[in-house]
Amino acid sequence: MDLSSYAEYAVRLVNTSNPATGEEELTSVERMREVLPLHSQAVHAATAADLPVLREVRAGLREVFEQAAAGRQAAAVAALNTLLARHPVSPQVSGHDRRGPDGRPDWHIHLAEHADTPAAAYAAVACMGLAIQATALGLDRLGTCQASRCSGVFVDTSTNRSRRYCSDRCATRANVAAYRARKRRESTAGRGR
Repeated sequence: MDLSSYAEYAVRLVNTSNPATGEEELTSVERMREVLPLHSQAVHAATAADLPVLREVRAGLREVFEQAAAGRQAAAVAALNTLLARHPVSPQVSGHDRRGPDGRPDWHIHLAEHADTPAAAYAAVACMGLAIQATALGLDRLGTCQASRCSGVFVDTSTNRSRRYCSDRCATRANVAAYRARKRRESTAGRGR
């Protein structure tokens, strides 16, 4: 299993709120299950008591992304290390009784299978996944969306380090807005001749 894929847990958790608009998606256990990774055992086992913990972890993760995006790498690392200390991983080798194509057990590593609470398990996986991606790709690959009124985050895995938006939706909206602004300027400049 590619442990760096667990960074998506961090991205998804942070993107459950938008401070720019006040939107909040962690309003209930049911809503949490809709917006966080479905394959997470922690999400399936979560209760209402886990929501405040996840919101607190989300704030810490958002700080990591914002510090990294602002070029303050030491502050981003300090924030991430604080989260890692609060939410340590508990790795476990698992095979789920599955067999690989060669008939041998499909052994792989899971993180935080024995955490005290579902929120602690999710937090540990998200923080460790983000730490793996940040150290493998570089902290400059952690970004915040450049679209107006969006505060989404992302891990830039593009080959040319060019990602600027958290989603295709934000990229499209920004491109359409830029196109319309250009057309308005051209129209205004054409009338002035």
